[in-house]
Amino acid sequence: MLTALWVLPLLGAVAALIAPRGSASAARVVALLASLAAFALSVVVAVRFVPGAMGYQFVESATWIPRFGAGYVLGVDGVALTLVLLTTVLVPLLLLAGWRDVEGRGAASRRPHTYVALILVVESMVLVSLLSLDILLFYVFFEAMLVPMYFLVGGFGPRVGAARAAAVKFLLYNLAGGLVMLAAVIGLYAVTAAEGSPFSAGTFDVRAIADAAATGDLGASPSVINAIFLGFLVAFAVKAPLWPLHTWLPGAAVESTPATAVLMMAIVDKVGTFGMLRYCLQLFPDASATFAPWIVGLAVIGIVYGAILAIGSTDMMRLIAYTSISHFGFIVLGIFALTAQAQAGSTLYMLNHGIATAALFLVAGFLVARRGTAEIADYGGVGRTAPVLAGTFLIAGLATLSLPGLAPFVSEFLVLVGTYARYEVAAVVAAVALVLSAVYILWLYQRVMTGPTTEADRRIRDLVPRELVVVAPLLVLVVGLGVYPKPMLDVITPAVDRTSVQPVEQGVAAP
Repeated sequence: MLTALWVLPLLGAVAALIAPRGSASAARVVALLASLAAFALSVVVAVRFVPGAMGYQFVESATWIPRFGAGYVLGVDGVALTLVLLTTVLVPLLLLAGWRDVEGRGAASRRPHTYVALILVVESMVLVSLLSLDILLFYVFFEAMLVPMYFLVGGFGPRVGAARAAAVKFLLYNLAGGLVMLAAVIGLYAVTAAEGSPFSAGTFDVRAIADAAATGDLGASPSVINAIFLGFLVAFAVKAPLWPLHTWLPGAAVESTPATAVLMMAIVDKVGTFGMLRYCLQLFPDASATFAPWIVGLAVIGIVYGAILAIGSTDMMRLIAYTSISHFGFIVLGIFALTAQAQAGSTLYMLNHGIATAALFLVAGFLVARRGTAEIADYGGVGRTAPVLAGTFLIAGLATLSLPGLAPFVSEFLVLVGTYARYEVAAVVAAVALVLSAVYILWLYQRVMTGPTTEADRRIRDLVPRELVVVAPLLVLVVGLGVYPKPMLDVITPAVDRTSVQPVEQGVAAP
């Protein structure tokens, strides 16, 4: 079932590519149907998933490279399931949102085919990364997803030259992080294959390595383990993105189509924070405890830094991109606070941030597409001419600033409470930084949606049915998860307790 889950989007990508030339609608419909099929299958997995069961579920295992102990091993726990659902929910909505983003005639008639196919390929690779229980398999797809993302950013952005430059920067940053991680993967394999290790031969199996790490039996010196941990961390910090490795994100988000930007910020970047939970904490509990204070410090800097840059932004899309840097700081803070509450809140935050950011960025994208500019100063009084657009923008914005009753509030609250138990100063600074989020969101809404209506804004039309179909489910999820987050927490908490907190606490004598 897990293999079918990631293969379905890949088959949809192939079908979209071979759709008849000039039939962009056929390619889009095929891609949408494939993404909906993947979503339906993810719902089946979620319904059959048992939250309190030990270990990974729906495990599939086959030999891949026996000489090196690498296998095709898939499995799902509560953390992975949460992000799988986020991915399969968002991709159909992104395909709908970007239905008219790319058009082509003549020689460029296949551009829509390529665009939707690349989105499905990214979805497929993200799903493999989330489901993999083999480190080498994870690494291959973790790096491979950079290729379709590079072409999505550089090949379909509205400003060709700037989009290509942003795509190159995105690729270079992530490739550099990936090369560091490759060295760490090789180093970890060497540790498992060395004499004195608890393994009869080298292995990439996450479960076996995690069990050995939890009991301190990996058989390598602390300095070696620390170096391998940092190799994994650097790659995940670039992908996340964590300050100061974040500089590729604003340009890539602004120069992409809105659907591509959301795919990047809400889905692809989550693989970085997911990797911190599954690999950094689970495989290297002692190293995680050693470096946690430093990583918490970087996370707090990112929270404040992203919020301040968002306040100073004059471009609407860049402002929203900077808010993601701040929010990813909260996610990383929760992961390395090393408490059950903070890590459960961080995992829930990955889900809630993806939904809220998708809603805000897509609505802003609809507005920019109508007006032809992202400069905040060019707008005024849009709420009078497009009240539904303004209302959805407000709800998505309030979710982004974590208003109580909306989804991100619950996760942010858990992160702060859990962090305060171990790092009081970091929690206080992060809580104070929440005021900054209110500043940039409310100022943005005030300047764009209220005040005198400009002449150009009087011609802005309200959301059309297709756009409402995209936004409505996101807002329903924002409100629903804000009022009743228990179903997701019931799935997340046992997995976090089992895979993250217990190994870490075995490596730490006292908080």
